[in-house]
Amino acid sequence: MTRIKEAVLTEWIGQILTGSGLDQEQAQMISEHLVLANLRGVDSHGISKIDVYCKRLEKGIVNKKLNFHITKETPVSALIDGENSMGISLATKGIKLAVQKAKEVGVGIVGISHSNHAGMLAAYTDYAAQHDCISIAVTNAPSVMAPWGGRTPFFGTNPISYSIPTGGEMNIVFDMATTTVAKGKIVLAEKENKSIPVGWAISKDGRETTDPKEALEGLLLPVGGPKGYGLSFLVETLSSLFTGAAYGPYIGSLFDDFEHEQNVGQFFFVMRADLFQELDVFKARVDQMAQEIKGIERMQGVDRIYLPGEIEFERTRELRQNGIPVSAQMLETLQAISDQLGIKTEQFSPVG
Repeated sequence: MTRIKEAVLTEWIGQILTGSGLDQEQAQMISEHLVLANLRGVDSHGISKIDVYCKRLEKGIVNKKLNFHITKETPVSALIDGENSMGISLATKGIKLAVQKAKEVGVGIVGISHSNHAGMLAAYTDYAAQHDCISIAVTNAPSVMAPWGGRTPFFGTNPISYSIPTGGEMNIVFDMATTTVAKGKIVLAEKENKSIPVGWAISKDGRETTDPKEALEGLLLPVGGPKGYGLSFLVETLSSLFTGAAYGPYIGSLFDDFEHEQNVGQFFFVMRADLFQELDVFKARVDQMAQEIKGIERMQGVDRIYLPGEIEFERTRELRQNGIPVSAQMLETLQAISDQLGIKTEQFSPVG
């Protein structure tokens, strides 16, 4: 692994995106988002996505301009038609609108259709928490998981994230796929020629597998068995049936379909944290509960109890100081894309 400073890596990714046809505003939004995912340790949703994003932009499958319009709006809600623009750009606009509405009237609900891959949901819920709001964010994804008891892919990884503002240094930010693992982690394992743990996926003939290629050809498993399936059903409903986006098997594949748009959906629910109690009182109660949780008696072999998002928070702080680890394979990918776009890379030197 080579370590690269956050600002340097963000600039490099931004130049790649502008070289691929995005304007400066979008390139900045997306590069900051991808690098934040790496900072949080969610490498599957970080800069590893840059090659497939660039390929889709090059082939014209995604609208390079950030075109979108609101098709239906109330004081508390808005439905956005994303017009096939970049998913991270659309979702960033969507969460900002939801927070704005929540600030004005108490609650903000925003749905997005005709969107694309929106990256790491924690980035959006964290934004809401920074603005003293409680939030829930969901998005659907191309089919990789069967409904519980089935053998045919129907649901995607269908992640869900929530955030809660606190009075301390760290807000509570939770983000999970409703599959045992995000598909991007398996894609990244295949790129880096690594095996995957048993329990992440099964092969197309129903065998447990540690081979990422077999996993990608087979099925991802729901987290918690039927419970994960139940959560995935809710995510699908809010992301697609509610917004008008494509659902399940009708979503275009991010990695394998370079002819059709994805038509992914996103959904954000945001509310001011002071709706029922004064903000300081609410935050103090969250802080008190957090301290009590961290102080309870631990299981044998457990040194510390973490709050939701605390591991990612501490990783972000460490990597901001010491640089983000980038694999040799990822460096080769960034260099190859840069060469293709005529971007000089001498300025993007590693730490030390």
